Amino acid sequence: MLKRISNFLAFVTIGMLIINCANRGSPQGGVKDTEPPVITKSIPENYSTNFNSKEIKIYFDEYIKIKNLQRNLIISPPMDPQPEITPLGTASKYITIKINDTLATNTTYAFNFGESIIDNNEDNPYPFYRYVFSTGNYIDSLQVSGSISDALDRTVEEFVSVMLYDVDSTFTDSIVYKEKPKYITSTLDSTSNFTLDNLKAGKYLLVAIKDQNSDYKFQQKTDKIGFVNEYISLPTDTSYTIELFKENVDFKATRPRLLAGQKIAFGYEGDHEAMKIKLLSNRPQDYMERITKDQKRDTLFYWFKPEIASDSLSFEVSHVNYSDTLNVKIKDQTKDSLVVTALQSRFIPFDGPFELEGSVPFESVNEQLISIMDKDSILIKFNTSLDTLNNRLGIDFNKIENNNYKVRLLPGAVTDFFEDTNDTLNFNLKTRSFSDYGNLRLTLKNAKYPVIIQLIDEKNDLVAEKYATQEAVLDFNNILPNRYYLRVIFDDNGNRKYDPGIYLKKTQSERVSYYPEVLEVRASWNLIEEFTLKD
Repeated sequence: MLKRISNFLAFVTIGMLIINCANRGSPQGGVKDTEPPVITKSIPENYSTNFNSKEIKIYFDEYIKIKNLQRNLIISPPMDPQPEITPLGTASKYITIKINDTLATNTTYAFNFGESIIDNNEDNPYPFYRYVFSTGNYIDSLQVSGSISDALDRTVEEFVSVMLYDVDSTFTDSIVYKEKPKYITSTLDSTSNFTLDNLKAGKYLLVAIKDQNSDYKFQQKTDKIGFVNEYISLPTDTSYTIELFKENVDFKATRPRLLAGQKIAFGYEGDHEAMKIKLLSNRPQDYMERITKDQKRDTLFYWFKPEIASDSLSFEVSHVNYSDTLNVKIKDQTKDSLVVTALQSRFIPFDGPFELEGSVPFESVNEQLISIMDKDSILIKFNTSLDTLNNRLGIDFNKIENNNYKVRLLPGAVTDFFEDTNDTLNFNLKTRSFSDYGNLRLTLKNAKYPVIIQLIDEKNDLVAEKYATQEAVLDFNNILPNRYYLRVIFDDNGNRKYDPGIYLKKTQSERVSYYPEVLEVRASWNLIEEFTLKD
């Protein structure tokens, strides 16, 4: 009996051991690893002085990966060529940095890894690791900090580069276009603050760039820029605010091309308003020309008649402080035919005209062949206007709420540049009820006139705009219900538009102030707001 009990206990004991072993090896359950990897050692050590190595190894207590290195890594001062950093795409217990650049003497370098170092299993990041060394006998320890704002927009873009340039005997303002900075850091995706660490005492230019090309050089066509007007001297305890802006691009004409019969496209960069196109080739005595703007691209269309018998035409394209001679090859092509389209469909606003756009320049309008009839078949009086640059025909008339309108253009109502006319056109339009809209009445306090007052939606699209030269109550009527932001632009030069800064002229952007709250415009509701502007 005792032997049976002993055998039974042995069997139970073995069974429990098997169960325990099975539980111990099970992959399910347990506490999720939330701890970041730990650095066990660095060779050479972090914060080394008299650094002369070509390779750095950083060891961890577990397998790690490097993720989004290009987006996260900031090397200050920048190195050229870039160092080789591994592993990329695989797991390892150490990071290797192979330095390919010739390091400057008596200079402190910093590798800022951001959150690119993560553990292999749970992607826990090692937060904002910095590896620092000096080629001299001490580590530079000065610092400058501040924040980034946007001169026009409500929010600041992510990952803005903040840079310091040495102001020495070789310094010129054009350095931001040509050379990499002495020191560099970046804002992150969650904050607009910045800090530049391990700096040497001296005089510097402080610049911020939204660097679309990641080359640490300012490119006017693609990048936003901001700068501190006065050079800064380190050490300093001043916190700096830098406003980013997108410069107006300097004017430049691009190579023209023949698009259709007697239609040439002249592309450009910058502002087209002062752009002039002059034919230099011989022209017939009855020669005529028209210029219209492409609504989707930075292009002007040059239309001419009659056809010129030549293999090429020569033009002078000029602008303020700009002139260039350009040639266009000419060949037989079919001319564009007239197509008229409506810019508004179905619902039309109470304010402003109903607009039509043509594929060929409108030359003339015969109002006798245009009619507008409401839902009661009553003819409505109207007047027309031509926007020749945008090639738009405006038909303006008084509109009543909850009404239907039928706009008809009989053949010959519009004649184009090549003397073609329209076919019969019918457009059915409708107005909403006034109760479908909301109204905003705004009073500005402490404003410095003139100002531009704009309502923008959450996509930063302009919805409504008013211009004020003196104190007055401003009414934004018949606004579709939505959430809006209100901004005031201080139009210092009185040109009725926002002017961004110019880096080379050291001018900042015109001041922009946002109303501190989102405006909720509701249907059938009158919103009354007062905006007190700061000095």
